[in-house]
Parts: sequence; C-alpha cells; structure tokens
Amino acid sequence: MKAPRVTLDQWRTLQAVVDQGGFAQAAEVLHRSQSSVSYTVARMQEQLGVPLLRIDGRKAVLTEAGEVLLRRSRQLVKQASQLEDLAHNMEQGWEAEVRLVVDAAYPNARLVRALTAFMPQSRGCRVRLREEVLSGVEDVLKEGTADLAISGLNIPGYLCTEMSTVEFVAVAHPDHSLHRLQRELSFQDLEGQMQVVIRDSGRQQPRDVGWLGAEQRWTVGSLATAASFVSSGLGFAWLPRHMIERELRDGLLKPLPLDQGGSRNTRYLLYSNKDKPLGPATQILAELIRRFDAAPLDAPFASPVTSSAKH
Repeated sequence: MKAPRVTLDQWRTLQAVVDQGGFAQAAEVLHRSQSSVSYTVARMQEQLGVPLLRIDGRKAVLTEAGEVLLRRSRQLVKQASQLEDLAHNMEQGWEAEVRLVVDAAYPNARLVRALTAFMPQSRGCRVRLREEVLSGVEDVLKEGTADLAISGLNIPGYLCTEMSTVEFVAVAHPDHSLHRLQRELSFQDLEGQMQVVIRDSGRQQPRDVGWLGAEQRWTVGSLATAASFVSSGLGFAWLPRHMIERELRDGLLKPLPLDQGGSRNTRYLLYSNKDKPLGPATQILAELIRRFDAAPLDAPFASPVTSSAKH
C-alpha cells in the first residue's frame, strides 16, 4: 500500500486555518509562527497537486476541492485521535474488546438497554456479541472465548449472579387440532402431535429441554424459526413469552390449556471468565447488564453513569 504523502499534522493545520479564518489566527491557536503555518499549507497543496485555499480579501477560503478533502480529513483526524485515546486507555488496563455470549432466549430488549448505556462509557472498547442456544453458551465460556456469559443453565465450576426469569409457554396456532379438543389437555394428548424443538448449539454435551414425548419432532435452528413454524400451524412448542407477544396478541398463537406444565420459568445467570481478571470495561458492562435486567422492560430509559466511568 502506498504511504500517504500528507501527514495528520498537515491536515490539522489546514483545519485550523479554515476554522480560525486565517493563517495568523491559526498560528496563534497552534502556538506556531505564521510562516510555519503558511509553509505547511503550501507544502500540502504541492504534495497533493490540488489548490486547497484561495485568499478572499484577508480571509483564507476553501476551494471546491479543498471543501471535499477537508470534510474527509476531519473524520481521518478524529479517528486518529480516537486511536491514540484507545492506546492510552489500553496502557491503563482498559480492554480493547469485551466478548459477550448470550442464550438466544434471553430478552434482547434488556441487552439493548445495557449496551446503549455502555457506549458513552466504553472509551472505544468494542463489544463482540454472540448468540448461542442452551449448552452452546457453556461451550463458549469453557473455551475461554467469552468474558461474560448469560445462560439459563447451571455451569459447573463457575460462580454466577442470578438474574431475571423468562417464561416459556406451550403454544400452538388457534386452529391446531389440540385447541379444537376444547378441553384441558394432558401430556397424553400431546404424544400424537408434532413438537417443534430448538436445536442446542453446544457440541460437547447438547441437551434437550422441555417435554419431548411427542412421536413426531421437528428440530429447527432458532427460536424465530420455531415461532414461525408454530404460527403457521406446524406443530406446537414451548416458546419465550417475550418473543411471541405480538403473535399472541394478533391471534396467530394461543397457549395450550395443559393441566400441568403449560408454562415454565427459567432463571438466567450471569457468568464471567474465571481464568482471567475482569478489566474495567467488562466490569462496567456486567454492572449495566445486572442493572437493566432488574428493571421492568416498560420502565423509562435513562442511561446511567456508573462510578467506574467517572474515573
């Protein structure tokens, strides 16, 4: 790749000339001589082969080409400054990235709130979010490729923080043959029907969760696919209530009137990587996840500032 001929300092100098309205004013702000500023801009134009400024009275005014290049350069200088800030933060122990793995059934709305609150405190730290199903979260955590993990399973050997529960409801389309029985249902009624099951994404010890006594079973790769199948009349499934509220409201899905087990609550747990200490960014994100997990989903959103972020 060809090395750039113009330096970031030259772009900063040009920006100062334009923003301050002249070479003398820019020199004062940059704490340099006016001749040094004039030479820097003249040398820039020579290197680029394009006139960037023209003198209008006593004021330096951008040419058409100068306006385009200056606009692009502002983003370039901003990114360079952010890169320097990130390097400084990393020197102080601030992470470049936080890796978060989450069970796909955990409410996205809670995550969005936590991540939105994290952004202004992140100091350039990225978040790598990964969704898994059931034991897939456990696999990723044990592989050491996650800093934080949210799972509905107890993972041996790891300490955790309890969080909220998610309700899974047995549902089918209102016209499904189970609903046409028009009475309370037992598990025996389900045995001859098609059950839609979400595939466990884990590779080490995949698990089946929920009643699986149906003679016929379709296994799909995601909760969204399962909801789509069942909403179309293809079988029944236990699905997270928060994911199917619209289908329930629109009459595409209806809870099955089971005499027992029609709904179950799964407690979600927040885990952290036990093989390395949590950095400051990871600690802030973990605190925000806990905070927004405990808040009602319909509560007014206000981005909190943790005490850690003030330092």
